[in-house]
This record gives sequence, structure tokens and C-alpha cells, in this order.
Amino acid sequence: MLDADFFRRWMAAAAAAVDREAARLTELDSAIGDADHGSNLQRGFAAVTAVLEKEEPQTPGAVLMLAGRQLISTVGGASGPLYGTLLRRTGKALGDAPTVTDHQLAEAFGAGVAAVGQLGGAQAGDKTMLDALLPGVEALGTSYGAARDAAEAGAAATVPMLARKGRASYLGERSIGHQDPGATSSALLFAALAEAADLRGGGS
Repeated sequence: MLDADFFRRWMAAAAAAVDREAARLTELDSAIGDADHGSNLQRGFAAVTAVLEKEEPQTPGAVLMLAGRQLISTVGGASGPLYGTLLRRTGKALGDAPTVTDHQLAEAFGAGVAAVGQLGGAQAGDKTMLDALLPGVEALGTSYGAARDAAEAGAAATVPMLARKGRASYLGERSIGHQDPGATSSALLFAALAEAADLRGGGS
């Protein structure tokens, strides 16, 4: 069973991963975006870490709802609303239960990913964060490690794609040949989840 501490570890691992990879995310974004994806997410997840330490929500759903609200209020551009929606919708789907199962998390995360698709009007193959989120959440039913690997492969697969949504779509054919920064940061979220699961002592 996964309790609030597990979800706090997940968010802490995500913040650490974003911190490590911020320069790379911004470099990717400089090619096809506004060159601020890494710094924006770094600021947002630092704020998430701070608010979770201060308020100490007691249920998995409450952890993610609070984290999502914080991202929406502190991250600029499209990333804040999209990541905020992902976490808030996942948290809402988990409800008020003090603990949840791996299966319940996978189902709730699926609802969060669907909400991202609705908000951004994107789908698989559009060269967005969904190209990592969709394969990642599909593999989540197998294991956290499988989800991490699927999300990373999904992010890498955006390189030859033509961007059809978001800032990168303005570049047309020039968007081809670059890895999508949103898909790359989404893969970090799954890597952080696998790390939290390993700390629990159950990598599967």
C-alpha cells in the first residue's frame, strides 16, 4: 500500500531530478521553445517541496492536489497548468483514502494524463509531453521500472516528429530533429516514481 509518505518521496525525487536536469531541459527548449522549461520547472518543484514540508498533507490525494496547485501558481507558460492538471486530477481520482494500491495509482494517473490531453488538445504523435506520459502510464500496470523505461523511450521518439501543438508547432519542419522538452521532463516524473518505489523496497 502507498501512503502519503510515498507520495512525498515521489515529489521530492521529482524535484531532485528536475534540479539535476534543468540545464538540459532548458537547452532542449532553446531549440524549439522559449528556453525556460528547465528554470520554470526547477522553480515550481522547489516550491512544491517547500509547501509539502510546511503543510504536511496526510493522504496521497492531498499530497498531489497540493503539489498540483503549487505548480499552477508558480510555473510560467504552459507547463504550470499542464503539470498542475496532471497532479491535481490524479490526486482527485485517488480521493481521501489514507493509502492506495499500485493499481489505484495507475488508474488515477491515467485519469491525470487524460486530463492533460483534454487541456492541451494534444494526442500521441503531436510531439508533446503526452508522447512520454501515454506510454509511461500504459506500462505502469506492469511495473514502475517498465513505466520509467517506456516514458524515456517515448521522449526519445519525439526527435523525428513534426510538432503539431504548442510553441514548437510554430517552427513547422524545423521542429524535426529535436527532442521535446515536455516529454523529457515527463519522463523524469516516471523515473522519480520508480525511484520512490525502489526506496519503498518494491521496484515492481
